[in-house]
Amino acid sequence: MKQYDAIVIGGGHNGLVCAFYLARAGMKVRVLERRDIVGGAAVTEEFHPGFRNSTASYTVSLLRPKVIKDMKLHERGWRVLERTISNFFPHDAGYLKLGGGQARTQAEFARFSPKDAETFPRYEAALERVAEVLRDMALKTPPNAGGGVRALLAAAMQGKRLAGMDIEAQRDVMDLFVKSARDFLGSWYENPYIQAAFGFDAVVGNYASPDTPGSAYVLLHHVFGEVNGKKGTWGHSVGGMGAITQYMAEACTEAGVEISLEAPVARVLVDGKKVAGVRLESGEEIAAKIVAANVGPALLYRQLVERSDMTPEFARRIDNFKAGSGTFRMNLALSELPDFSVLPGKDKAEHHTAGIIIAPKLDYMDEAFTTAKAKGWSDAPIVEMKLPTAVDDSLAPPGMHIASLFCQQFAPVLPDGRSWDDEREAAADHIVDTVTRYAPNFKASILARQVHSPLDLERKFGLIGGDIMHGHMSLDQLWAARPVLGHGDYRAPIAGLYMCGAGTHPGGGVTGAPGHNAAHEILRDRSLVRRLLPI
Repeated sequence: MKQYDAIVIGGGHNGLVCAFYLARAGMKVRVLERRDIVGGAAVTEEFHPGFRNSTASYTVSLLRPKVIKDMKLHERGWRVLERTISNFFPHDAGYLKLGGGQARTQAEFARFSPKDAETFPRYEAALERVAEVLRDMALKTPPNAGGGVRALLAAAMQGKRLAGMDIEAQRDVMDLFVKSARDFLGSWYENPYIQAAFGFDAVVGNYASPDTPGSAYVLLHHVFGEVNGKKGTWGHSVGGMGAITQYMAEACTEAGVEISLEAPVARVLVDGKKVAGVRLESGEEIAAKIVAANVGPALLYRQLVERSDMTPEFARRIDNFKAGSGTFRMNLALSELPDFSVLPGKDKAEHHTAGIIIAPKLDYMDEAFTTAKAKGWSDAPIVEMKLPTAVDDSLAPPGMHIASLFCQQFAPVLPDGRSWDDEREAAADHIVDTVTRYAPNFKASILARQVHSPLDLERKFGLIGGDIMHGHMSLDQLWAARPVLGHGDYRAPIAGLYMCGAGTHPGGGVTGAPGHNAAHEILRDRSLVRRLLPI
């Protein structure tokens, strides 16, 4: 058997980040990726001759600045283009544009509600206070329940930031963690279109209604990022999301990491309650005393780890771990840009460079979830469309365009024994028709399409239930309880097995934080001080 200090299962961005830090510390590391391309869900692929796109993950903000700096991504050539405005919402009373600076957003809100325009700066300041705490906590290991003195000290240090906030900020924290998005936003804004402009973030990758308790936190999870040093900003990765992971792979290779493609892992090998390595689907066995899994907890513990290697209690907890985000993903080759009825024009305009959101009211979002639960997919789905070629024309032939459609409220598993293999195309047609109602030229402009149902996302990217977050971002699966309480510190219940994917703190999105933090804990466990003086 070949032997390494550490094996990383999965070459997604968090796996690459973890491998980089381990190799930089002098460890012999091998990354095992099941697909023929590195990057996991953050990849750029040609889906039609001449048309390339980020086929799964599609926009950037949450990637931690420390990771960017340590891996020298900008020096390697990575660039992010900021949006002029963040989002464009067509609706039955016209449209709403969000972003472009505080004054501009206030002026836009004033068209619908002068009161809401006046409220906006206070709302933005309140969210920023909480988001700043999240940014600080993102690269810190959660205190582990039952973890002794070190866990108590970690809890005290991380709780210090929260305890130091004024009472109004603490109330905002409580509201964001326990309230529904509707209740939270209703306490700030009166206009339904403005409520929807913020409420959309609460259902992104979240198979839930904006009325679901705790959905306000998901809204917050989407605002703690930054681009080019500007907080709360989202942008487009030049060359697609795959540019990020290709530069990360370059950094890993320079650090000495061995990356193996088309090397799917079949089993984590355990010997005497300790990790011994992995077995590939080919039958090859690779030895290592450390295995870091950049796959979701549902995949790791239900498919790659023998049930007999887990305690009955832990196995029961994992059985109840919730995964499945209700996401349906499409990539389209277009002959021209969409021409929206409420803002006509096929020539590139600022709304074409924004996130284009079809979810006009919170009631629309709630109905989308309700019908999806009952029927499998929504009569009126939530659609977020990006037009990457409006800012990066290298992704399509001259004069042509691509569209990324990120659609919500499609059941991870269809009811009544139905299969997404049978209903994929009908659902895709329905999504196209939904967009065409707002942009009449849209359907006729489509030259080709790539469709990923929740089942396709599971098969292709290993996302159980199509869950882009590797597990629900609900209160019972956050921070020290992600994936389960007692194992929130990236350590599995098997010695030498670690978790470094989005199923750990701080959760989903292209952050690099789980990979960074898991590597930190692996190196802590290998340190001389840790071995001689456990704390």
